[in-house]
Amino acid sequence: MGQHQFNKTNRWRKTSSATHLLTFLRQTEPETREIYRAAEVFQTTLQVLKTRAKQRYKREVMTPELLSWEDVERIAELSKCLPATHPDVCQHSHLNKYRTISGLCNNRQNPLWGAANTPLVRWLPAEYEDGEREPKGWNRGQLHNGVQLPSPREISKKILSSSSKTEEDTYSQLLVEWGQYIGHDISFTPQSTGSAAPGSSVDCLNTCQNVHPCFPIEGGDVLSGGQGCMPFYRSTPACPVKLGPDSSENLQRQQLNSITSFIDASVVYGHTSKLESFLRDLSGLNGKLAVNTLFEDPKGRPYLPFRVDCFRAGDSRVNEVMTLITLHTLWLREHNRIAEVLKQINAHWSPETIYQETRKIIGALHQIITMRDYVPKIIGKESFEQYIGPYGGYDPTVDPSASNVFATAAFRFGHATISPILRRLNESFQEHELFRHLRLHNTFFSPWRIVKEGGIEPVLRGIIGSAAPAIGANSLVAEEVTERLVVLNVPQYVDLASLNLQRGRDHALPGYNSWRAFCGLNSIKTLDDLKEVVRDHRVAENILELYKHPDNIDVWLGGLVENLLPGSRTGPLFACLIGKQMKTLRDGDRFWWEAEGVFTEQQKSELFKASVSRIICDNSDIKEVPADSFRISKFPSDYVTCGHIPSMNLEAWREEESRGGL
Repeated sequence: MGQHQFNKTNRWRKTSSATHLLTFLRQTEPETREIYRAAEVFQTTLQVLKTRAKQRYKREVMTPELLSWEDVERIAELSKCLPATHPDVCQHSHLNKYRTISGLCNNRQNPLWGAANTPLVRWLPAEYEDGEREPKGWNRGQLHNGVQLPSPREISKKILSSSSKTEEDTYSQLLVEWGQYIGHDISFTPQSTGSAAPGSSVDCLNTCQNVHPCFPIEGGDVLSGGQGCMPFYRSTPACPVKLGPDSSENLQRQQLNSITSFIDASVVYGHTSKLESFLRDLSGLNGKLAVNTLFEDPKGRPYLPFRVDCFRAGDSRVNEVMTLITLHTLWLREHNRIAEVLKQINAHWSPETIYQETRKIIGALHQIITMRDYVPKIIGKESFEQYIGPYGGYDPTVDPSASNVFATAAFRFGHATISPILRRLNESFQEHELFRHLRLHNTFFSPWRIVKEGGIEPVLRGIIGSAAPAIGANSLVAEEVTERLVVLNVPQYVDLASLNLQRGRDHALPGYNSWRAFCGLNSIKTLDDLKEVVRDHRVAENILELYKHPDNIDVWLGGLVENLLPGSRTGPLFACLIGKQMKTLRDGDRFWWEAEGVFTEQQKSELFKASVSRIICDNSDIKEVPADSFRISKFPSDYVTCGHIPSMNLEAWREEESRGGL
């Protein structure tokens, strides 16, 4: 970054830090807010009617007893929970070539499958304490299998929190970071911040009562503050997709996925037309994405555009940690690099065609890197063959929507792989002389560090040049995120493990044993059964001592402590759930890169040459990389120069002028 640029602005002074940025929430898009507010009104109306009926009849009354389907439909209509999109809207020819930004009409018969702002799907029915809305643990004193559920904070402290993490010897930190990045491409469930009940305003930061939308975590320790609990906002509800006597689960509270489920690079491009337009360089007429107008790196490479003091990308969580910012920056640069080449090859293409063709390529690269290079390392080759298998073409009967258990539990396995240290390395892959390693809590919401502290290269080298933490039942979640996690709208440190457990209960996920049965695995009935699955006997004993009954074990905890499958980073349960989800995301996507007619054979063979290593070579100052950046390699002996890393030949996209695009 040139000194003259730095003098031009006082945008980032030393006051810019995680605490300063707490004022800027992880904003959801206006369309999403409109939908979940309508859903809040719908759910609150049903709850008010149920409460009145309970007072009158002196017993719990379920909604179907109380209201006809016509009544429910009328309440949905008055709440502005809009009716489902009709398949007729999906017959336009322009929907053949490129996916919509919202994911709508990917499946022509079921336009909402996989689309943004639709419910996370249920693979098993929800288990609410009142059958419809109140999560497990809502009614204090209520027994589950004859006992009370343990507090998530107690589980975190006694079983999950780990003061040290040992290093892997197989994979690099990139494996961890890609998991978070691609998870942000698949699901995002916003949190309720206010009550929809007329005239009520509950402050979730200052109550220990379970009052919608607050579901505080009991603690009794320093993180719980003076009042003895940690703040927790329930996830926003979703509007019912369809109503009718055969869809009683639509009366239950379902959670919203505010982004597209597809692996479609929505993290780069957004999921609404408005956000997409903001991220594009529309005035440049070149099909590129907008870049930062105030700062660039020392070699003149661009950074992501600003919004207030934060970077802006297709996903609002971009600023959470520096590693995420780094990956987002790489993809911004890769889009603009490809767009530039396509413009040279096809001078007759319109800016819109250049943009859409580049977006299509970037989406394909996200799919290839995830399914070919990432998922087999996570669930193991055997589970990959068992649950995913070879590609058989697009299947319009497969619902590609993100499942609640995947988004809320299984894909959060990665929280046990978070390193407490962010390593920043110099050109010799040693600790950087100027920009030292950072404790993780000093990297939260720190976009200024990227600009002022050496660009993305020190962080990138740290990601590919450091080993990922090992996973073990006795070394689970780093204290950096159980004791010092920064969450934007909470002015105190919080505990990630407690949040995950409470989120699973908030979403009414069935317990660990139910999901083992779903995956065809043996139920856990005794301590010996648990010891067989967990291997670390002390951890198994602690779990049963806390939960008292195996059916009460939360699915995220149970899946996390399982013994890892050979050649994987997960146990059998999470391998099954992640595998099943990845298969639906592939088979139910009409625009999957291997689907018939999406790319030519020549284009597919070029796309298959792509790798994270090549993207690093093309968009950073790093000139030596591992052949597979997901694997830890010794520098310099196991690194290769960028000249030896295969690259795509974009000539495969050359098109004669007569066929011209949009």
